[in-house]
Amino acid sequence: MLTAFARAFKTPDLRKKLLFTLGIIVLFRLGSHIPVPGVSYENVQICVKQAETGGGLFGLVNMFSGGALLQITIFALGIMPYITASIILQLLTVVIPKLEALKKEGQSGTAKITQYTRYLTVALAVLQGTGLVATAKTGSLFQGCAVANQIVPDRSIFNTVVMVVTMTAGTCLVMWLGELITDRGIGNGMSILMFISIAAGFVGALWTIKEQGKIADGWVEFAVVILVGLAMVALVVFVEQAQRRIPVQYAKRMIGRRAYGGTSTYIPLKVNQAGVIPVIFASSLLYIPALIVQFSGSTAPWAAWVQRHLANPDATFHIALYFLLIVFFAFFYVAISFNPEEVADNMKKYGGFIPGIRAGRPTAEYLSYVLNRITWPGSLYLGLIALVPTVALAGFGANQNFPFGGTSILIIVGVGLETVKQIESQLQQRNYEGFLR
Repeated sequence: MLTAFARAFKTPDLRKKLLFTLGIIVLFRLGSHIPVPGVSYENVQICVKQAETGGGLFGLVNMFSGGALLQITIFALGIMPYITASIILQLLTVVIPKLEALKKEGQSGTAKITQYTRYLTVALAVLQGTGLVATAKTGSLFQGCAVANQIVPDRSIFNTVVMVVTMTAGTCLVMWLGELITDRGIGNGMSILMFISIAAGFVGALWTIKEQGKIADGWVEFAVVILVGLAMVALVVFVEQAQRRIPVQYAKRMIGRRAYGGTSTYIPLKVNQAGVIPVIFASSLLYIPALIVQFSGSTAPWAAWVQRHLANPDATFHIALYFLLIVFFAFFYVAISFNPEEVADNMKKYGGFIPGIRAGRPTAEYLSYVLNRITWPGSLYLGLIALVPTVALAGFGANQNFPFGGTSILIIVGVGLETVKQIESQLQQRNYEGFLR
């Protein structure tokens, strides 16, 4: 990986793209430390230091914003509204025929879907910004903090509107920065901003583990966490790169005097076809009951049961339900994102077939069978990786933003691998010698 970056810096146009990307990243991190107008910065810092803000209701969103959410900055919402909008549009593409038709139109249809994603991102940013401001005004954002009710001193409607508009504009700016990286930088802009947001909290989380350690002034726990993290990175890289290659043979066709086809290729089916989406879905769904209890303020028996079994990440019921939800959403997302019938029809249309399998419906059934078999180990792997923060809580007393937690390590490794592949492909295009030798 370091070799690829070194070679890229030696290439003038790639060096400009890398420097441009680094400049955008600096602006993105700068905006993550500028507070929203109307927020008491001193009280926010007091509550951040006093309260245990690693997990809880806003832990996942805070991780995706690089810690900007709980700091209530202009980039507090981060890239999360865009991620949510993209997932919603992807799910609606299967349900709404018009969106499915747009997807099949090619580049023009993709451009329209991207435009719809931007509109939905703005709407979600307004909704999430309003919820964040309301939570901060009531003091529920930092439970247990003495000055939590004084985070927003001015509670007028005008000040609330200004705060919501500011955070929405910040989300739009983050979306624009990501598109700039995609167009003028090294590409994959939104994923790179997500990568930077998560990686920004690594150093602080590791140092917290060292300070809370008891053996050799915390250095033993620190070293153990580093070794466990390296082992997890190796495991994630191995599984993310693993794929089942289904061979496909294309028959020769005579068009005029020329013969076309007769080539051999393969369909790559990844073991983890769903990526990190099942973990995000499961985490969001488990937060909903705790959200209802927190805003209702109920002390009924059902509310106490939710706080004891669902809101508590150490509870056995919470762990089991979290694992089962990840497995379920892995199968659900694979089922809607990969259509065996469509793949089989396209293969049949262009004269392709799997050796030993008849074209058409038998091919679709075979693809579905193979996909279900490889999704099982992929879903179990996601569930086990996602439970790492729970083990870290018990073993090291870490917070829910454990640096090598499931969601963070999956995103960082995935984006890192994809970025290195893009840089290597651009280097290969510029340094390809062909038949010159």
